[in-house]
Amino acid sequence: MKKYSVFVSSTYKDLVEERKEVIQALLELDCIPIGMELFPATDDDQWTLIKELIDDCDYYILILGGRYGSLNKDGISYTQMEYEYAIEIGVPVISFLHQSPGEIIASKSEKDADKILKLENFRTLASKKMIKTWNSPQDLGSVVSRSLIKLIRTKPRVGWVKADKISSNEANLEIFELRQKIYDLEEQLKNEHLNETENLIQGDDFFNVNYAYKLNGKGDWIVTSIPVKINDLFSKTCTVLIDEAKEEIYKYTLDAYIQHLIKHSPEFKEITVIGDNLKLILIQFKALGLIEKSDRKRSLKDIGTYWQLTKKGDNLITQLRAQKKKS
Repeated sequence: MKKYSVFVSSTYKDLVEERKEVIQALLELDCIPIGMELFPATDDDQWTLIKELIDDCDYYILILGGRYGSLNKDGISYTQMEYEYAIEIGVPVISFLHQSPGEIIASKSEKDADKILKLENFRTLASKKMIKTWNSPQDLGSVVSRSLIKLIRTKPRVGWVKADKISSNEANLEIFELRQKIYDLEEQLKNEHLNETENLIQGDDFFNVNYAYKLNGKGDWIVTSIPVKINDLFSKTCTVLIDEAKEEIYKYTLDAYIQHLIKHSPEFKEITVIGDNLKLILIQFKALGLIEKSDRKRSLKDIGTYWQLTKKGDNLITQLRAQKKKS
């Protein structure tokens, strides 16, 4: 799959959150973000490096907020130098300008009158090319996603692909040796993991689940606990993780299971597993190698925690829950 490298140019300290949103948006588009904000160009050697990076990039993004940035010996900001160089060599450029620069807080705005004027002139210069506006970091991330997709479609670039595999005896031997090393390392990790889990409660060992209830649904919460076998707790509550689930959904399933276990006590109307105990259960399953956090891509607004079964967990839950023949 072809990937595109995108140079992200801006001042840094005042736009940290904005850059995070842009980087995340680029990664979700399978693009390669490139930026030199952590290595300010203060000499000719670093500026040469920046130019080489812009030379190799497919697209260039400019983010303008309330600061003009550090200046070179000629009184021009390095951000503007990067922008003008990208224009000069013909890299497709799109600029994202803050919609209301006058409303940006003072700590993120220029105070020097000369820099304020230079920033305004830079905004005017950037406005002669393709621009979009933004108001918040989240808004910027969304605008960048939509705009870059359109830019890639209208101005396609070479992009980056994996190098073709070289077929030769030497290369094949190297591949074989690397595969053997991978196999050996995987076996080593398996053995280390087995040793690590030997001292953990598991299988038919009991785990005390702490929960709270209201007697007849009234009054204060009363805290108590119930011992449950690890395998029972796993098999009865983790089926929701077969295709991943939000942590809140898992808690709902866990609450329902504990309610089922104490169904002989009808006066326990409201049941909720204590939050800290919920975390301990998830940590225990994770330590046993049964579950892991999902790394599936989601929208920027979805900040929930998702869990899913590992291969080991999927095998165990299948073994525990699959229907057996009656003897």
